[in-house]
Amino acid sequence: MRQHVNPLSSFFQLPLELPGPEQLFQRPEQPIHLDIGCARGRCILALAELNPDWNHLGVEIRRSLVASADRDAQASEHGNVRVLFCNANISLAQWLQALPPGRLQRVSIQFPDPWFKRRHRKRRVVQPELILAIAAALPTDGDLFLQSDVLNVIEPMVALTELCGGFSRPEADARPWRDANPLAVPTERERYVTEQGLPIYRVLFKRNQHQLPQLTLLESRWQEIDNPAEAISQRA
Repeated sequence: MRQHVNPLSSFFQLPLELPGPEQLFQRPEQPIHLDIGCARGRCILALAELNPDWNHLGVEIRRSLVASADRDAQASEHGNVRVLFCNANISLAQWLQALPPGRLQRVSIQFPDPWFKRRHRKRRVVQPELILAIAAALPTDGDLFLQSDVLNVIEPMVALTELCGGFSRPEADARPWRDANPLAVPTERERYVTEQGLPIYRVLFKRNQHQLPQLTLLESRWQEIDNPAEAISQRA
């Protein structure tokens, strides 16, 4: 059973100043793969071992998982992987804005906590401010990979990503869901779901050259789609 936390509780609302690439990696000039919600870090650690010419950063809101994962990360001979504790919707935007242009090349959000009920929509990891920060930090053709085994979780993620206008899907990819994981290593959750013979819903996005909307405009558009009753009441 997945153990998830409420990201809106006061403890997780405290902003953290995350260290920059120069403090995290032996070769900070390498391209970065950011994995949001990396759990115990098994996937990002294995990817770092396979790809020493990339830097890999996993962030996770469950603090109990981070300490051991980051110990393993710091033991890597390549010095190209770290795992940090943070609430992505509180602390990541500032970190992303501070990155040198073109440094971030890939973002993955895999099997996030299943906040799929409408009353829990503000607990979801993909929120308007975060998706805009990711889009602003990724260069043209940079990757955003999303996957989940819960349809009601990934559908809002995909809808908001498409609404922001900053991403397009590769023409060759199947619709509505991509068949294969583009990453060389599956997550622990992905292995479990696959062994059970259950479906996995995947989408790969590429950063396009479209201008991004203002945050207030995206939030307004998203509320009309995701919570139309509240949007109507606010206009009344």
